[in-house]
Amino acid sequence: MPLATGNVCGACLSSPPRYRRVVAPFCYRFPLDALIQAFKYGGRLAYARFLGTALATVVGRDVDAILAMPLAPRRLAERGYNQALEIARIVAGATGIPLLPRACRKVVETPPQAALPWKERAKNVRRAFVCDADLRGMRVAVVDDVLTTGATLDELARVLRRAGAADVSGWVVARTLPR
Repeated sequence: MPLATGNVCGACLSSPPRYRRVVAPFCYRFPLDALIQAFKYGGRLAYARFLGTALATVVGRDVDAILAMPLAPRRLAERGYNQALEIARIVAGATGIPLLPRACRKVVETPPQAALPWKERAKNVRRAFVCDADLRGMRVAVVDDVLTTGATLDELARVLRRAGAADVSGWVVARTLPR
């Protein structure tokens, strides 16, 4: 959960995720939610520049590489682009941190996380990703548009750590806050 102090929240202390931290410039609420949805589902690719630039202004430079949250092949074909990769390209360009666009793949077609209850999301993405890169000793940041429960990031972080990543952070445009 967001804390002004930058400390770790109680939920993460009691049940630590596989990623170290999440950085997000925005909360996922009006009007930003409409902008992200238009970008993600409405083909408004020009919005990537605003979203990526906003994210780049709040992230550190303490990682060795940036990865984008992968999309399953069918969803990528339907949408025509990976919104996380479009944002990651802007962030990589603004920060000078290398982008590894083909390091990871989503190999399981899963229902969209947004369509599922929060408690079912971790099970939905279990074993959905593979990493084809050697990340031994690397500190990596995973870029995505929205983080809600953290289940998808946690599962990808598990795979990245198996590929040798020493540290995994989440860099997301917006964070959904609990009601």
